Amino acid sequence: MKRESEALQALRGEIRAFLAERFDPDLRARLRRGEFPKRADLVAWQRALNQRGWGAPNWAREFGGTGWNDFEQLAFLEECSAVCAPAPHVFNITMLGPVLNQFGSPEQRAEWLPKLLNADVLFCQGFSEPGSGSDLASLRTRAERDGDHYVVNGQKIWTTAAHYSDWIFCLVRTDPQAKKQKGISFLLIDLKSPGITVRPIISIDGRHSLNEVFFDNVRVPAGQLVGEENKGWDYARFLLGNERASIAGVAKSRERLGYARELARATRQAGNGRSLADDPLFHARALRLEAEIEALDRTQSRMLNDSNPAGRVAGASVLKVKGTELQQRVQDLLVDISATAGLRLPGDSGFGADVREALGVAHLYSRAASIYGGTNEVQKNLLAKHVFDTTP
Repeated sequence: MKRESEALQALRGEIRAFLAERFDPDLRARLRRGEFPKRADLVAWQRALNQRGWGAPNWAREFGGTGWNDFEQLAFLEECSAVCAPAPHVFNITMLGPVLNQFGSPEQRAEWLPKLLNADVLFCQGFSEPGSGSDLASLRTRAERDGDHYVVNGQKIWTTAAHYSDWIFCLVRTDPQAKKQKGISFLLIDLKSPGITVRPIISIDGRHSLNEVFFDNVRVPAGQLVGEENKGWDYARFLLGNERASIAGVAKSRERLGYARELARATRQAGNGRSLADDPLFHARALRLEAEIEALDRTQSRMLNDSNPAGRVAGASVLKVKGTELQQRVQDLLVDISATAGLRLPGDSGFGADVREALGVAHLYSRAASIYGGTNEVQKNLLAKHVFDTTP
């Protein structure tokens, strides 16, 4: 059990009261089943959070955020996960906002931060390319300066939510002669610009969340360059560090394990008619997952207390690897409970009345957790480098 200050416990009480009052029960039911939120869901929820002053838990107050410390942010995410409420919009708030706060111009912050906070625009992330997913620095999308514009040509892939996003923040190559990490820049691009084509990728779960994005002589105003030209790799590393630190999903795994136990209590075993929750093998499997989730939770707390920047970077990789592995194992447990109901794909009208139907596609989608945000194999290489660099 965590020992928390009275102030942190009081904050948790405020968050729970807000969630009970403002979080739509219908949306909760859909997300608890394992379905995706819709654009309208994300916009409405982000605006509700922003109205309460909690639109950006990870931003400083001077930029419109809460000014919360790491433990207050974690408490907020834990309480949201406990009731399946979405976190603040990941691309707007977790990724792009901190980059603009750290590296954007005053004019860019004045223009974009209010829009990001209130979901007046939704961004997506344009990093991965065919042949340069894990090796992100090998990207080939070009941006050539032409007067007061950049002309962008190339392709992005695996672009989550591009089909309903308004803008995309992109890594582009602005100096092809430089070492591959040195010639990259960070651009904000309007997805309605002439020359942009978005094509769907239907993943193995039968759903549309991913896309290809093509750029054909797309003109982007030079004022939409974030920071300095050819410094985009530094900004991307900063962004990915934030993403990996939040990707452990301890509270989400805990909520999913609780859901698995709930479903197991309602599931009868063939032959004896007893609850699946009474099966010793299920019980042992759930207890092992619970112990590992609690261990990861304590690791996360230690990382938040680590004042050494190198240690925190390495800790983010630890959380990413172990956290996503645990997410997948909890989904394995859920899909086993779903039995044949989990074999169904959603029709045009979604899933049927059996709550187990969405668990199969959620399991398939969870396979990507160890890939996005930097593959776990890449994270292990980073950890190995950290160990060798710090070994006396």
